[in-house]
Amino acid sequence: MTGLTIEKMAEVCHGEIFPGKKTAETAGAEKREARCVVIDSWKIQPDGVFIATRGERVDGHSFIPQVFDAGALAVICEKVPEDVPGCCIRVEDSFRALTELAAYYRTQLTAKIIGVTGSVGKTTTKEQIASVLRKKYKVCATEGNFNNEIGVPLTLLRIQPEDEMAVVEMGINHFGEMSRLTRLVQPDMAVITAIGECHLEALGDLDGVLRAKSEIFESMEDDAPVFLNRDDPKLRTVQRKNIIPFGGECPAAEAVGKYLGLTEEQIREGLEEIKPLPGRGRRIDCGSFTIIDDCYNANPSSMRYSIDRLLRLAPAGRVCILGDMFELGSGEAELHASVGTYAGKAGVERLITVGKLSERMAEAYTSETGIAAEHYGSTEELLRALKTLDFTGKTILVKASHGMHFEKVVEEMQSGL
Repeated sequence: MTGLTIEKMAEVCHGEIFPGKKTAETAGAEKREARCVVIDSWKIQPDGVFIATRGERVDGHSFIPQVFDAGALAVICEKVPEDVPGCCIRVEDSFRALTELAAYYRTQLTAKIIGVTGSVGKTTTKEQIASVLRKKYKVCATEGNFNNEIGVPLTLLRIQPEDEMAVVEMGINHFGEMSRLTRLVQPDMAVITAIGECHLEALGDLDGVLRAKSEIFESMEDDAPVFLNRDDPKLRTVQRKNIIPFGGECPAAEAVGKYLGLTEEQIREGLEEIKPLPGRGRRIDCGSFTIIDDCYNANPSSMRYSIDRLLRLAPAGRVCILGDMFELGSGEAELHASVGTYAGKAGVERLITVGKLSERMAEAYTSETGIAAEHYGSTEELLRALKTLDFTGKTILVKASHGMHFEKVVEEMQSGL
């Protein structure tokens, strides 16, 4: 990691170096460059740096001896243990140190960085863009959904000097978060997938969502390429010097690929090589039925998007198991009802709803179709009932907010109903 020596890290995070026991292995450690920077002790590599952070359930400081046993070059921590076997950098706030390190390291990188945000499909779009660009470039991309104020710095610190492109997913739920992230990432290009009804409890309405997502432009050059979904009414209102539209027959990954010089064949091959992530629209063949596992998270916009996808994939036998959506603010009841109405009008043949908020979804679907939706008060109640439900010949969309833990529903359905 170019430039990240122990001395430089201590300078960047305003930390104090405690050299630890002097051995042949630790001699000159202060001037060696770190191989990696991690906050999970099990991810440490020889000559890596471990940042000990305090969480609600686990204190990373308790793992300091183990990371030195695994060959860590140094540890950044808020409290230096007694008899520590290696070099420690003591800081006031480990999370702030992580951000400060990432901000400095960003200035050392030559890779072009593409920031990806939006209310729907951030992770899928990020995976698609990265897969396409790997046909021509050396690419680093956000792992999973490490897209918040902890995940983004960790992603930046994973970018290697030889990487030519980096695709960084950037997620928020409050005003000001994107401003902080974009100052850190300094994106050369940006992709906004959609503006939907997410985090309305904090962002208010769709105009608020657009305003919060548009903070990504604050640390970009005025003429930097911005890829916007022109099928989205709110994104059509954005005014920038260098807007590259996508949507319809031209998805985001194709638009980015074309802009960066990839051929149509390279783009097609890149898209074909994508492996769907668990909870992100993955299709699971269970023999007598098929699951569309989209259970990682949900908002009204992504619900409608996923229902549309179900209709494209299944000409008949279309079933939805849908659960509560959180952080929607004062309009949460009406927004849940709107999803039920949408499912009914779209042609969903059977709706199973879960959770207190989703009662309105069930009522609206029943009112729209005349077909009684099946409602369960909690995920646990549905899990107990699953073995009695017949899904033979059906394609079932499973989706809810992350707090509903619908991954348990997918696991139970896979286990052999």
